Amino acid sequence: MTAILASCFVVFIFLCYFYSLYVALIKSKNKAKEAYSGISVQLKKRYELIPNILQIANKFMEHERGIMEEITKLRTASNNLGDNIENSAKKFELDKEIRSKMSQIMVAVENYPQLKSDATMVSAMQTYNEVEEHVAAARRFYNSAVLELNNRVEIFPSSMIAGMIGIAKQEFFQIDASETKPINAADYMK
Repeated sequence: MTAILASCFVVFIFLCYFYSLYVALIKSKNKAKEAYSGISVQLKKRYELIPNILQIANKFMEHERGIMEEITKLRTASNNLGDNIENSAKKFELDKEIRSKMSQIMVAVENYPQLKSDATMVSAMQTYNEVEEHVAAARRFYNSAVLELNNRVEIFPSSMIAGMIGIAKQEFFQIDASETKPINAADYMK
């Protein structure tokens, strides 16, 4: 009788252990989804601000109209992807292109003294910089959540449970090496 009770107790402890691994995996997966949602919220703020910046800049910057049109197309494509974490790689790629084009616009503003001194443009640029800081913070939170999830997905024994319930590794948000290089304003002055 005591052997049966001991066996039942061992099985119970074993099941509790695996259940705790399952719960930790689900929590990590949901934290990564929440973090991705945070990026999406910040990107939405940025995407709502971009048309205002472009509209203000459009009054002064005839030569940069092509860049403005490209930004608008990229913004629309990113918005069309929605907030699904499965589209994260494509959304991050579009975001990289938008950031690159927006940095070109910001550098080009320096060539237009009237625009640079326009109070509305100055305010819009300050707001844009604040939103960029929020996006960066959301990316850091996302990468932290993805690291936690990926560790659980890769490390035994939780990797077995992850495989059984279909939880896979997520992609980190990464910046291209080209984005870490300093911007040469002369490249954009034409």
